[in-house]
Amino acid sequence: MNAIRFDNLQYLHLLWLVPVLAGVFAAGFALKDRALRAFASANLFGTLMPNVSRGRQWFKAGLVLAALALLIVSLVGPRWGTYWEDVHAKGLDLMICLDVSKSMLASDVKPNRLDRAKQDIRDLVSALPGDRVGLVAFAGKPSMKCPLTIDYGFFRLVLDDITTGAAPLGGTNIGDAIRVAADSFDDHVKNHKAIVVITDGEDQESYPVEAAEKVFRDKGIRVFTIGLGDAGHGSRIPAAEKGDFVMHEGQQVWSKMNPKALQDIALAGHGAYVPAGTQNIELDRIYNEKIAPLDKREFEAKKVQRQYARYQVFAAMALLLLLAETLMSELRGGKRAAPPAGAVA
Repeated sequence: MNAIRFDNLQYLHLLWLVPVLAGVFAAGFALKDRALRAFASANLFGTLMPNVSRGRQWFKAGLVLAALALLIVSLVGPRWGTYWEDVHAKGLDLMICLDVSKSMLASDVKPNRLDRAKQDIRDLVSALPGDRVGLVAFAGKPSMKCPLTIDYGFFRLVLDDITTGAAPLGGTNIGDAIRVAADSFDDHVKNHKAIVVITDGEDQESYPVEAAEKVFRDKGIRVFTIGLGDAGHGSRIPAAEKGDFVMHEGQQVWSKMNPKALQDIALAGHGAYVPAGTQNIELDRIYNEKIAPLDKREFEAKKVQRQYARYQVFAAMALLLLLAETLMSELRGGKRAAPPAGAVA
């Protein structure tokens, strides 16, 4: 048997209303008894309320409490039992190229360029409406880490493991990353595809502008660039030894973001350049503004296993209990008592 799942577990805390309402009923009955004792002596209760049953009153209250509990369970949205559904989806193919060179450890973006980029990629994936997404990590040599997929959970697991050791060689070769990303698309349909390069832009003669121009001309793939880091003063690069920084010829190495190179790449790739600088990238916003408006294509229909929603069962049971409570009398035998002799009917 399939496990029971719930759509809105956050509503479970509303079950506290059941004992609270039970306390309200108890307090109401106690106040009613106190008022009767103040109005008449105990031996007159039978005359004033000859057929009223406190047991029936509590039973009616129990029906209301049970209906409330069932309504809350209905809000939680229980699901069980499975069926298969054909899902037709439209979307883009999005390949992310993430710079994992040592310069991405610079802390001009907090906590550092690489960690900030990874967090913003997670935010982007959470906002995707069904697009396929893949990941290429690059430094001196690019490495395919995740092929195009709609399994965002798997993508996040791969992303979490990305470090500056994820690429085979040191350095920064943006052009090679663009070429590998372009070759990773699994069809030859033009358009509906984009490459997002997240880097500080310090390329080492890999001809990234030519690469971006070629992939757009030959394959219709647009190239977007996100520039991370301070373009003015730059930042030192932490060394392996804690507290030290990378040195070259006796001088500390400072890494600066290269906006001109990234602008040229985006222009050649008919995409857009986003100068994130030392601020949060906000990739989800950039996606919605720059990438989402691109033409989408319909993916091949896939069968997806779903679970039946069962909230209607609990809502119907709650309605029946409330109806029963309304029809049930508080009097013994279910009949209204006759008025005392001499009383006006």
